[in-house]
Amino acid sequence: MPPSSDITDLLVDWSKGDRSALETLLPMVERELHRMAHRYMRGENADHTLQTTALINETYLRLVDQNKVNWQNRAHFFGVAAQIMRRILLNYARDRHRLKRGGDAIQVSLSHADVISGTKADELIALDEALKKLAAIDARKSQVVELRYFGGLSVKETAEVLDISTITVMRDWNMAKAWLAREINNGE
Repeated sequence: MPPSSDITDLLVDWSKGDRSALETLLPMVERELHRMAHRYMRGENADHTLQTTALINETYLRLVDQNKVNWQNRAHFFGVAAQIMRRILLNYARDRHRLKRGGDAIQVSLSHADVISGTKADELIALDEALKKLAAIDARKSQVVELRYFGGLSVKETAEVLDISTITVMRDWNMAKAWLAREINNGE
C-alpha cells in the first residue's frame, strides 16, 4: 500500500477537479477495495449472485460519481467506500425480497426445506434498520459502526475520519455493539 500522504494528496487533487489524480489513485486503492468487498461477500449467503468484482465495480462507479466530497484523507475515502458497499448489498437484499413469485425463495426438495433459509439477507436488513435507529439517537456511534465494521477501519483511522480520540472511538464502538445486539435480539 502506498503511503497515506500520497493517497491523501491525490484525493485532495481529485476533490479540486483533477481527473488525472483519480486515474492515478484508483490502482493505488484497488487492493484495499477488493479486500473490503471480499470481506462483505464472505458474510453473504453461498447462493448470492452478486460477485466480489461486481461489488467493486459498482462501488467504483458510485465513488467516481461523488462530485462534492472534500476528501480528508485515506481513511475518509475508505469509510465512504464502505458505506457505498453496504448500501449496494442492502439494496440487493431488499430487491431479492421484493421479487415477484416468492421473493428470495429457493427451490429445494421437501426433504431439504428445513435446512435452507435466507437469513443473511434478513440479518443485513435487521442490522440496517437498527443502525438507522441508532443514528437517530446518536449519529456518531452509528458512524463508528459503519467505519469499523463495514469499512474495516482501525480504531486510529476511525478516530481520524471522525476527528475524535481513539478512546472515544472504543467507548462508542463498545456501546454501539451492545445497543445493536439488544435492538436486533428484541426484534426477533
